[in-house]
Amino acid sequence: MNRRQILQASLASTIAMPAFALDKNNKYRNNIGIQLYTLRNQIKEDVAATLEAVAKAGYKQVEAYGFDGSKNPMMEEAKANGLAVNSSHFNWECVTSPDKNKGPSFEKVLDGAKCAGLTHLVIPYLHGHERKGVDGYKKVAENCNNAAEIAKSAGIQLSYHNHAFEFQPLNKDGVTGYHTLIEEFSPNMQFEVDVFWVEVGGVKSTNILKQLTGRISQLHLKDLKKGISTPNYGKLPNDAFKELGNGVISMEPIIRAADAAGVAHCHVEQDQSPDPIASIQQSMKYLQSL
Repeated sequence: MNRRQILQASLASTIAMPAFALDKNNKYRNNIGIQLYTLRNQIKEDVAATLEAVAKAGYKQVEAYGFDGSKNPMMEEAKANGLAVNSSHFNWECVTSPDKNKGPSFEKVLDGAKCAGLTHLVIPYLHGHERKGVDGYKKVAENCNNAAEIAKSAGIQLSYHNHAFEFQPLNKDGVTGYHTLIEEFSPNMQFEVDVFWVEVGGVKSTNILKQLTGRISQLHLKDLKKGISTPNYGKLPNDAFKELGNGVISMEPIIRAADAAGVAHCHVEQDQSPDPIASIQQSMKYLQSL
């Protein structure tokens, strides 16, 4: 896909206008971000054109991915297009499994984040060996707490991004990995709540936001296809991921709850799409219609 094709990508479909309305000055709608993993294939082909398309679509900030502390082309192109870069997902094993880490140290990641002007770093995932039972999650939490204290001294907030597997019961008492993280995280360690995966895990996003008031740094907004059975702790079909307004998750109450919970930033994300540029345009059009 060349620059012209990216910039001329059209909307995949029209969306219904909601009956409710957010304040025109809503801080999330007016400063909405995009998690760039949504556009990973386009970024590989033409990072400059892709970030230009993001800015033209109306996004105000981006959240990068795969950060290892080195100079990052997607961050540089984002800034060149007037987009803020406050946050990035990073190579997380240096925090969660430092004894198995084969990549850069957390200190290198943190130094690179400071140089890039980041204020947030996010652990995006856990490997299977990192989440073996309650004790596995407790060990992850301990390692995260240690790293979060170091990050805080550098002026950076460390957070954990969920999927659905954290909501699967781990024992006969129904204790989940997410419950364990909630109990074990220190005040320095926060959450990046992905509302799609919360709902797939069988939990109401607004309930999680209320429960974690003051402990959520950022939010991921994505929609879920009607008819997908939940909870589902395994693999989903690619078409389960929908543009905002094209699924069953009501976004307006979530955005309002985010404000009450003290969330700093909201980012659109769509893990799978046959046309990611059209999808991010469509999600933006939905947000602007609220």
